Amino acid sequence: MGMLKEFKEFAMKGNVVDLAVGVIIGGAFGKIVSSFVNDVVMPPIGLLVGGVNFKNLVYPLKEAELDAAGEVLTPAVTLNYGMFIQNVVDFVIIAFVIFLAIKAINRMNRKEEKKEAAAPPPPPPKSEVLLEEIRDLLKKQ
Repeated sequence: MGMLKEFKEFAMKGNVVDLAVGVIIGGAFGKIVSSFVNDVVMPPIGLLVGGVNFKNLVYPLKEAELDAAGEVLTPAVTLNYGMFIQNVVDFVIIAFVIFLAIKAINRMNRKEEKKEAAAPPPPPPKSEVLLEEIRDLLKKQ
């Protein structure tokens, strides 16, 4: 029973729960970015390079073997470099979006720090003022 309690304490710590939430949101964000790249960014890029769909770019290493009826005996072996290009573009876009998000967060944090630094300190409570006056009077005597 002790191990179960220990695991529960570990799993419910703030960092673990925050990490789990981050992973879940990251997965959903990944789907959004993939859709953005595949459906919005790549079609114009493909159009610019002559209607090429990057996912279909392959280099055949071995042709498929067919029987006399034309059915595939062994499938073709291909090097799918188009998928690699697509994944590199996905990564660059994701990295750029994360960079922009972190930059915006840092900018907001700096503005808050400037506000805190620019604000004058609050006046001391009346009891402290009175104690300082008493201290000053005692020093004079």
